[in-house]
Amino acid sequence: MSRALILFAHGARAASWAAPFERLREMTQARMPEVPVTLAFLELMTPSLPEQVAALAAQGVTRVTVVPVFLGQGGHVLRDLPLMVEQLRGTYPQVDISVAGAVGEDPQVQRAMTDYCVAAAQA
Repeated sequence: MSRALILFAHGARAASWAAPFERLREMTQARMPEVPVTLAFLELMTPSLPEQVAALAAQGVTRVTVVPVFLGQGGHVLRDLPLMVEQLRGTYPQVDISVAGAVGEDPQVQRAMTDYCVAAAQA
């Protein structure tokens, strides 16, 4: 079974906005060299999640994990993403698509952000 990881972010008009997400993708890929790690965006940037899943399915990927790179479970993660994933599951039944929780809700991520905030206050 071939698997892949999609880091799913909101998107923005400014191309520079994607730079931290690309660095995150590169760092994640370095830790998982055997698994394709890609980016997809909800809006304003490409590729979209449907485009990315289509590309991976065409490459024979049969298992995709989507990680929402959002701070919390807002409307996009609670409503828009499940709807998109349900449609993708119908279009690509051969691909097992799972969705992780929003990255910002993970306790380890919150500790890292807290460390950053405390360090900034002490600078």
